[in-house]
Amino acid sequence: MVTDPSVNVGAGAVRVALDVSALDAWLTGNVEGYAGPLTAEQFNGGQSNPTYRLTTPGARYVMRRKPPGPLVKGAHDVLREARVISALAATPVPVPAVLGICDDDAVVGSAFYIMSLVEGRIFWDAAFSEVPINQRSAYFDAMNATIAALHSVDPESVGLGDYGRSGNFFERQIARWSRQYLADDAAGRDADMDALVAWLPAHIPGGDESCIVHGDFRCDNMIFHPTEPRVVAVLDWELSTLGNPLSDFAYHALLYRMPPDIVAGLGGADPAPLGLPTEAGYVEAYCRRTGRSGLPDWDFYIAFNLFRLAAIFHGIKGRVIRGTANSEHARQRAQAFPRLAALARQAMNDCVGV
Repeated sequence: MVTDPSVNVGAGAVRVALDVSALDAWLTGNVEGYAGPLTAEQFNGGQSNPTYRLTTPGARYVMRRKPPGPLVKGAHDVLREARVISALAATPVPVPAVLGICDDDAVVGSAFYIMSLVEGRIFWDAAFSEVPINQRSAYFDAMNATIAALHSVDPESVGLGDYGRSGNFFERQIARWSRQYLADDAAGRDADMDALVAWLPAHIPGGDESCIVHGDFRCDNMIFHPTEPRVVAVLDWELSTLGNPLSDFAYHALLYRMPPDIVAGLGGADPAPLGLPTEAGYVEAYCRRTGRSGLPDWDFYIAFNLFRLAAIFHGIKGRVIRGTANSEHARQRAQAFPRLAALARQAMNDCVGV
């Protein structure tokens, strides 16, 4: 059921057509120091926004664009990505440098931005099995430090005070995903999901924090230094917004609970023999870095994130049944839905001591 991670590595032939001549002309006039001739390759993997490696005799760049053609309002907003990356450039959060932004669809058929190409390693295996066992905990600690740094950025100070709605994050998110789940008659109902829909709104923890959140903070959305346990760039900011930091961190920490055949994770494996910190130790490190004494509602945050993922997979199941999603990837997600719902309910039960 797992997709071979090797299919996501590197770049190859352009699959989403690109007018290289028009792009070359735009780069000449808009990116400092640019000099062609230009060649373009498209990165492999399943990015929803086509991403290209651009090469000239003297430099290499990355281009990220909206898909061409009609799009759902608000989807694939690469210019929003460019905004958050640019805003974070002066903070401790490692991001590529944004070198140019184009909102004119006439140039290549859709809006795009250009950023520096950051050299390094991307790990698709949450256990970091490519790294010597005595170094793996340092890589986990680098991820932990990076997400803590992100959550410590004051949105107003970097011009992102209006980057999303602040306040009532869990109420809004639970209501949104519950509505989507309950409205999809084709995918049917699930007893675990029904229990979560009823339980989650009544058990939202107190406090109403808001900060810049990544939304998809995983090891494969980071570039690590070529030889050191250090994050040199965080990628794929498509889901970023203003949100609750504990939700964002718990989503990241799902790697401890997630079966590796659904989404890259450790699947309940004992981390110690793998040279990795325990989940409790990882949470403690985040708390220390963000000035918290602990996370007493941790199981709620885990249950919420698993519920959210299950709701997404339930929606995919509905599209598979209706015939609007036919890929093998979609079918795998549909099949995984009940397992995710069961994991979410188990986290809910952990909250109430069942």
